[in-house]
Amino acid sequence: MLFREIIKMALASLGANKLRAALTMIGITIGVFSVISVMTAIGALQSSIESGISFLGSNIFQFAKYPANVNVGGEIKKKYQNRRNVTYREALHYAKLMEGNAREICLKSFGYEVKGQAVYNGVKTTPSLLIVGTNGSFLTANAHPLAYGRNLNDEDVELSRRVIVVGKMIEKRLFPHETPIGKVVRVSGHTYTIVGVLAEKGTSFGQSQDDVCIMPITRFFEDYGEAKRTVNIATQASSTETYNQTLDKGISAMRIARGLRADQENDFEIYSNDSLKSAFTSVAGIVRIGAFVVSFIALVAAGIGIMNIMLVSVTERTKEIGVRKSIGARSRDVLRQFLTEAVFISEAGGILGIILGIIAGDLLAIWLKVDIIFPYGWAIAGLLVCSAIGIGFGLYPAYRAASLDPIEALRYE
Repeated sequence: MLFREIIKMALASLGANKLRAALTMIGITIGVFSVISVMTAIGALQSSIESGISFLGSNIFQFAKYPANVNVGGEIKKKYQNRRNVTYREALHYAKLMEGNAREICLKSFGYEVKGQAVYNGVKTTPSLLIVGTNGSFLTANAHPLAYGRNLNDEDVELSRRVIVVGKMIEKRLFPHETPIGKVVRVSGHTYTIVGVLAEKGTSFGQSQDDVCIMPITRFFEDYGEAKRTVNIATQASSTETYNQTLDKGISAMRIARGLRADQENDFEIYSNDSLKSAFTSVAGIVRIGAFVVSFIALVAAGIGIMNIMLVSVTERTKEIGVRKSIGARSRDVLRQFLTEAVFISEAGGILGIILGIIAGDLLAIWLKVDIIFPYGWAIAGLLVCSAIGIGFGLYPAYRAASLDPIEALRYE
C-alpha cells in the first residue's frame, strides 16, 4: 500500500470516533501546554529581568542592609529587619577609607514610604514617585544616563541645596511643551528647583524606571528624616582587572566603618549584577526542571491513554483487520496504519498544546510589558516528544493488530 493511502485510512478511522480521539488528544495537549507556557513565560521574562537586574553600572558592587530580593518571609525577613541600618556617617567613613581605591562611590537612600508626588502650576503626577537621596555618582552607579541639564554635584550635597534631577515621566507629565530646567516644583510638600532630566529608561519587572526624582542626600535627610533610614553604598572599580581587588578592599573598609571585630560576621549584604543574574538563573532553572517533571508525568499519563484507546480500537476493528488481510493487506501495512493513528493523535494534541502554551506565555509577557517571544527550540522539542510518545505507546497496539491471524480475525464477533 502507498503511504498516502495508509494516512487516508488512519484519518478515516479517527474521524469515525471523533470524540474518543479528541479526549485522548487532550491529555497530550495538557502536558505540552504546561511546559510550553512556562518556558515561553520564562523566556519572555528573562531578557526583561536580566536588564532590570542590571540596575548597577559596570564593574560595580553594592553594600546594603537588605539583600536584593527583600521579599523574603518569616525568620529570614526578621533577620534583616533586626540589622543595624547603614548610617550616613558610616557611609562617609567608608568613602574616606576607599579614597584612591575606587573610581566612584555612590551613597543613596530611598524614600519608599514617601508618597512622592510632584506638582507644577496645578498639574500633578501620580503619587508613586520614587524619591532618592544621593550624590553625583548615582547616574554611573545605576546606569541611568542624563538627557539634558546637569547632574547633582558635591556642592549640592555639601550645601544641602534644594535641587533635583527628575525622570522622563515627570517631564512629560508636568512640562509637555516647555523645558523643566530652572522650574520650581513642589514634591511631597517641599519645593525644589529642577536642574536636570534623566534619559528614558523604560520599564523593569513591569514597573516604570522613569518616575524617579533624585536630590542631594543631605537635603533628603533634612526633608524626610534620617533616623530610621539605611544607606546603600555602590562602589565602582577602576577596571575589570582591579574589580576583585577593589571588592576585597571595600569589604574591609565596610567592616571598619561598621565597627565589626575580626570574629564577627558581616552584618551587611554584598551584591553585583553578576551575582543577581546568577541567582535568577538558578531560580529559573529550578522552575524549568519543575515544569519539565510535571509535563513529563502528564505526557506519560497521556501516552498510556493513547495505548489504552488503541488497544480498544484493535479489539473493535478485529474483523476489519481480518478482511483487509484476507484481500492482500500485509502485516506491515496494518502496523503502519495503527502507528499513524497513534502519532496523529499525539501530534495533534502537541500542536494544540504548543499554540495554547505560547499564547498563555505571551499574554503574561504582555501583561508584564516585556517583549513576546516564540520558543522555537521548545516547540520543536515538543513535537519530537509527541512523535516519540505516539510511536512508543502506539507500537504495541499496532504490533498486536498486525499479528492477528486473518482467519481468526474473520471469526471474531
